[in-house]
Amino acid sequence: MITRIASRGRAASAACAFCAYAVVSCGGVPSTQSGKPATAPIEAGKETNAMPVNTPMNAANVCYVEPSEELRARLSPEAYAVLVESATEPPFSNEYWDNHRPGVYVDAIDGAPLFASLAKYDSGSGWPSFWAPIDPGRLVLVEDRSYGMRRIEVRAKASGGHLGHLFDDGPEPTGLRYCINSASLRFVPLEGLEAEGYGELAALFSTP
Repeated sequence: MITRIASRGRAASAACAFCAYAVVSCGGVPSTQSGKPATAPIEAGKETNAMPVNTPMNAANVCYVEPSEELRARLSPEAYAVLVESATEPPFSNEYWDNHRPGVYVDAIDGAPLFASLAKYDSGSGWPSFWAPIDPGRLVLVEDRSYGMRRIEVRAKASGGHLGHLFDDGPEPTGLRYCINSASLRFVPLEGLEAEGYGELAALFSTP
C-alpha cells in the first residue's frame, strides 16, 4: 500500500489550511479507528455511469485519508467523521443543505474547489445536492456494496476524503444528483473568491 501526501491545485493553495496533515493511502478500503471497513448509510438511489466507477478489482486506483491526530485536531468532529470515517450527517440539519448564496464549495481537507452554487438545487433529500461538479477530474467514484445495496460513492481525488454518493435521479442537463455531506465541504462566497485564492472561478458566475 502506497502512502503519500495529498497534492493540491493552484486555486486551492491560498485556502488550504490542512494539506500538510492530509496523509493519503492508495489501495485497499477506508477504515474507521477500529480498523474495520467504514460504511456510510445514506438514502437509497439508483447507480449511475457518469464517470468510470472503481470496483474492488481496481481498488488500487482509489486513495483514502489516513486517520491522524493532526487531521482530527484541524477538522471539526463532524467533518472528521464524514471525510475520514465515511460517516453520514443527518439530513435537514446540516450546514449547507438550504444554502442559496452564490459561491463555491471546496474540499474541507485540502481546499480543492469541487462544486459551484450554479449547479446546486433542492433535491428534497436534506443534503446539499448538485447536478454537476466544477471538474469531474477532481472526484473519484467507487462502487459501494455496504448495507446490502449497490451504490456509487463519491470521494475527493486529491485528499481521498469521503464526500457522499451519486445517483441518476437528478435534473437536466445531466440527470445526476451528487448527494454530498455538508461536513465534507467549506463554502466560499462569491464575494470572497478572490481573497481566498479562487479568483479565476468568479468567471463561472459571469453573465455572457
